[in-house]
Amino acid sequence: MRGSGRGLPVAIVHACLRGGGAGGRGHGGSPTAVLDDAPLSDAERRRIPTLSGTSHAVFVSVCGGRGDEPAVSLRFFTTEGELPACGHGTVAALAFLAERAEGDGYRATLHTAGRVFTGRATRRATHVDATFDAGRVGLRAATAGECDLVLPALGIAPDATAADIRVGSPGRSRLLVPVATRSALAALDPDPERLRTACDRLGFLGCCVYSVPTPTGRMAARVFAPSIGVPEDIANANSTACLAAHLADRGFTDIAVEMGDSLGSPATISAGTSGASVHLGGAARVTRTVRLTPG
Repeated sequence: MRGSGRGLPVAIVHACLRGGGAGGRGHGGSPTAVLDDAPLSDAERRRIPTLSGTSHAVFVSVCGGRGDEPAVSLRFFTTEGELPACGHGTVAALAFLAERAEGDGYRATLHTAGRVFTGRATRRATHVDATFDAGRVGLRAATAGECDLVLPALGIAPDATAADIRVGSPGRSRLLVPVATRSALAALDPDPERLRTACDRLGFLGCCVYSVPTPTGRMAARVFAPSIGVPEDIANANSTACLAAHLADRGFTDIAVEMGDSLGSPATISAGTSGASVHLGGAARVTRTVRLTPG
């Protein structure tokens, strides 16, 4: 596929802006390609992120619904293939849909692989605030063997982690690794090939390394996802859902996770827990539209 004055319109949405919310304009965020679904092969879908300069692409199809709540199917792709879920891609898709809808409020029933859930968006003057139900997150303690494979690839000594290491799964498993300080997090320099080999062997999507949260639930994180073709993610909302579920046991009902600083595109994702469910939120802005033509 290649860029052209004709062809498929692809919106570039910066998802999970830093400093969004009701009163802020927001900046940074994760550039995400969002487009109406089209009769493309999976190989062509995998090319969209490269051609649009994004890590992920979301294919949107409005497939009915009732009253003022449409049913919308979402499919997520990276260069490596299709994903069953993508949190920041869901934020981007809700912003894309809200910008095309009438009124300031938007609500839809979202269908992804294996899940049906509600998404909401509110249009602001400069961006869209999106929230959705991330569902239940599976958590377990990491094994010694898993840590022995992954921590050296991350460049982390076993005695340098801040607390227990967990495996979280909102659909695909990833390792959750705490470090004591933001400076330790910023200094990380993983070995990409070694990390991918370890994650592929264990069936992990990747790793989320995070700093100890403040008393108000604010923290920084870096997500390395080599097994889906993303060496480091600017914003990974599903990993934020895993952190929210894990930290709920420590009394945190709401958290705000800052990502993307190491990549020069600061992002923030909010998450909260209600019973066994996690809800996610982020601000997003549709920045431009490009056209890509199969060929």
